Amino acid sequence: MGFCRGGRTVWEYCATNDKVKAGVAFYGSLVDPDTQKSIWPKNPIERAPEMKAPVLGLYGEADQGIPLSQVDALKSALQGAGKTFEIKIYPGAPHGFHADYRASYRKEAADDAWTQMIAWLKKYQVLA
Repeated sequence: MGFCRGGRTVWEYCATNDKVKAGVAFYGSLVDPDTQKSIWPKNPIERAPEMKAPVLGLYGEADQGIPLSQVDALKSALQGAGKTFEIKIYPGAPHGFHADYRASYRKEAADDAWTQMIAWLKKYQVLA
């Protein structure tokens, strides 16, 4: 489970490690700048066919850095590859909606996302 760049790492890790039972990405970036290609040769959308674990993606509708078009592209790629996933979009929520120490915090979205995460991790036996 990870937030922001950590959420992006969840997508990466779930595509590269077959020992992961499930992952949860809180607003993880989906497309990397061209300057990052040497560090991240493939982004989560490009890695969709490689997903080895089910992933829950939690995104804000008003995220300025992760447009819904990218989230939709990821969903299409995962569906096309027959992967197990769920994407939840929180209406009006910006990037960082779970960070209760920032102005971006949205309590209702954060509480629901946490509940969704716990249920996801229980479903895939990560949590008892």
